[in-house]
Amino acid sequence: MKHSSPQFAAIAERSTILRVQVGSGVHGTAIQGQDDRDEMGICVEPPEYVVGLDKFEQYIFRTQPEGHRSGPGDLDLIVYSLRKWVRLALQGNPTVLLPLFVPEAEIVEIDDLGRELRAEPEIVLSRQAGMRFIGYLRSQRAGMLGHRKHTNRPELIEKYGFDAKYAMHMVRLGVQGVELLETGRITLPIPEPWLAWLRDLRQGKHTRDEALAAADELEAKLQKLITTSPLPEHPDRDRANAWLIGAYRRVWDNPITR
Repeated sequence: MKHSSPQFAAIAERSTILRVQVGSGVHGTAIQGQDDRDEMGICVEPPEYVVGLDKFEQYIFRTQPEGHRSGPGDLDLIVYSLRKWVRLALQGNPTVLLPLFVPEAEIVEIDDLGRELRAEPEIVLSRQAGMRFIGYLRSQRAGMLGHRKHTNRPELIEKYGFDAKYAMHMVRLGVQGVELLETGRITLPIPEPWLAWLRDLRQGKHTRDEALAAADELEAKLQKLITTSPLPEHPDRDRANAWLIGAYRRVWDNPITR
């Protein structure tokens, strides 16, 4: 079944425990008039989609049709099942971790389970996130250096000589990964002085070489923190699993009509 089907839309709408803004808007790196709005949600799907033949992992909604780039004013929304979100969060997926840390002003929808999840991010955090942040950083670097067959933003290459948005995200991931491994938190929006630096980079006010040098330094810090961070070496999967099972039981035992 397509992730964007009306059936999946109804599940996401009825069962969401947390929905927030993510993307450049929450990082603080958006440029007025240039960005779409990205949102992420988490929902507890009905029991028949867990123990039955059908499966719900995520619902996707995009203002633009498939294959078309989103632009200013467009909405890109993904709502994960809580089970899938926890699996990705335990792996340290940088994007998936954001709902734990967004400011309250960026929360679109939340219930008691969503509040509980945000209150205890340590349920899913570990040093393993460091490797994920490095992987995402390297992916953005590869895009910036043109190591992919296609680029989504040829206009940036023409204007600045390189894809400055790839460059910005490359450095951003390093900044946020280092903070997470040092403190167990991600500050949103990104604090100064990095925020101004990243916004300048996105607008071509720093060179490609400056961006690469910053990313290299941050990646080296991440590599060191993977062995020295105060976070546990591995996530507590038993604790996460117990919380996950309890969350599903609470929702299924007390269904709410939305």
